[in-house]
Amino acid sequence: MGNARNIAFWVVLFLLILALFNLFSGPGGTMQSREIPYSQFVESVEAGEVSQVTLDGEQIRFRGSDGVDYVAIKPEDAGITDLLIQNEIPVRAEKQQQSGFQSFLMTLLPFLLLIGVWVYFMNRMQGGGKGGAMGFGKSKAKMLTEKHGRVTFDDVAGIDEAKEELEEIVEFLRNPQKFSRLGGKIPKGALLVGPPGTGKTLLARAIAGEAGVPFFTISGSDFVEMFVGVGASRVRDMFEQAKKNAPCIVFIDEIDAVGRHRGAGYGGGNDEREQTLNQLLVEMDGFEANEGVIILAATNRKDVLDPALLRPGRFDRQVTVGNPDIKGREKILGVHARKTPLGPDVDLRIIARGTPGFSGADLANLVNEAALMAARVGRRFVTMEDFENAKDKVMMGAERRSMVLTAEQKEKTAYHEAGHAVVGMSLPECDPVYKATIIPRGGALGMVVSLPEIDRLNWHKSECEQKLAMTMAGKAAEILKWGEDKVSNGPAGDIQQASALARAMVLRWGMSEKVGNIDYAEAHEGYSGQTPGFSVSAHTKELIEEEVKRMIEEAYDRAYSILQEKNEEWERLAQGLLEYETLTGEEIRRVMNGEPPQAGDDGDDASDQGSAPSVTAIPKTKPKKIPPEGGMEPEPSV
Repeated sequence: MGNARNIAFWVVLFLLILALFNLFSGPGGTMQSREIPYSQFVESVEAGEVSQVTLDGEQIRFRGSDGVDYVAIKPEDAGITDLLIQNEIPVRAEKQQQSGFQSFLMTLLPFLLLIGVWVYFMNRMQGGGKGGAMGFGKSKAKMLTEKHGRVTFDDVAGIDEAKEELEEIVEFLRNPQKFSRLGGKIPKGALLVGPPGTGKTLLARAIAGEAGVPFFTISGSDFVEMFVGVGASRVRDMFEQAKKNAPCIVFIDEIDAVGRHRGAGYGGGNDEREQTLNQLLVEMDGFEANEGVIILAATNRKDVLDPALLRPGRFDRQVTVGNPDIKGREKILGVHARKTPLGPDVDLRIIARGTPGFSGADLANLVNEAALMAARVGRRFVTMEDFENAKDKVMMGAERRSMVLTAEQKEKTAYHEAGHAVVGMSLPECDPVYKATIIPRGGALGMVVSLPEIDRLNWHKSECEQKLAMTMAGKAAEILKWGEDKVSNGPAGDIQQASALARAMVLRWGMSEKVGNIDYAEAHEGYSGQTPGFSVSAHTKELIEEEVKRMIEEAYDRAYSILQEKNEEWERLAQGLLEYETLTGEEIRRVMNGEPPQAGDDGDDASDQGSAPSVTAIPKTKPKKIPPEGGMEPEPSV
């Protein structure tokens, strides 16, 4: 539609320019005639060099004795006719074709042309069509069609509960009598809430593909403009379009852009946004009923939405779309691997166990990375090795083998990471160690990653204390090996993670007997949303910091004593990392016991073999990438 409109504009512009040229050029044209002064024309007439003259308005056209066509402009008071008759020269006058309307049009045409060009460019600046200069307050909602690939519920996996909630809406649109005979009414709205990448927009597209009714989609930011009132006008226009096409579905993505809590102080006041929200509230549930119009919205920031927007009658259902569990991850991998040729050794369940905390978007990226790695080495299908390498790249960052490290830097990194691994494997409630490497990845010179055996839903105090000990083991290893004066900045990331975990234990989780079971997080950190009148005294703040420091120091002492007790295993593992660079969980155990790793002498092969199912178990959260200043950091933070 937009291309046809542009073509029509340029055709009209060409015709206007052509008409303007014809009006100015006039009949007969003078492109081949030589223009001379009127006095020279009179001299030629008196000298007998002119045989015939054609009068065309103000123009005098004649051919001279030299065979050249000449043209001259007649003055208003010149008696040219008498002069020619006296000299017995034949005179021919041409009828003037230009009427008064043509003269008016010739005067007006340049202005019309300028106005047309101005309107065109204003339309382009405002995005064309409904959002253009002539439709500034029109809705930008687009009707979704099946031209670019139809998505159905078969393409959605891993979020079965959310899918069931929305399948009922689709069934209501298909067969309303099934529910209305029992007094049930169609839900007016459903709010999809969940972290980024979990499939909220994909669910909306699946509803569009399944329902078979008109589906309008718009982003929350499309309502808000710099002019007050434009957003409210667009909301009204959107609902007018929806009513004309009822029953239909309207999907508003990232509704928090327009639905923020009014008067909450988030970013100051905004009249345009609040007026837009007020209009949205009225249209969703006001005096006029919107029969057959279902509103779907998606956000990952439900806490900032206005309470009036969340009440029943506007959003009757709030569907939580969370990260999938192991079964959901396996199904999602199966959906994304449909178009990818897999090798006979690929087991999607093992991959699902080793990718805990991954969202649907993360898993799609993992499959794509594995396919790219297989294509890079010229394979005809994707193998398990490609998935392992892709998983390491996504979780720990890309290898930086071009980074040149001195022997001293590699040695310090090896002992640092060996300390994390030994302490983590010595404490029973720490997550199993998945892999240790001294190859620089991302911003770290090396790292140890541990993965829990099941999807972790909560943390116990003893587990947190052991995790703190494993986190501080890197610094304990450096001090035990080279002394306090030779400690590097490598433990910076470890200290950051340990501090965050210890503060969470004290401030939020009530794991400190001295501080007690009070949530001090908001008041201590100065959040703007804290309870009015709630404050923390200087003594309480000092007590909190003392407890945080105590927990971290006890964890450090625990790690130090474990490394002293298992000094031989620690030394063997550090030397094994220097030799093989990357070791998986089972290989770490063998090296600590003085045995060679099963994968042979090549460190790269060892890293590519992956770990056994008991080792490649599952964390609750995806491992966090290491900050550059961290240097050498262990497994992910809580």
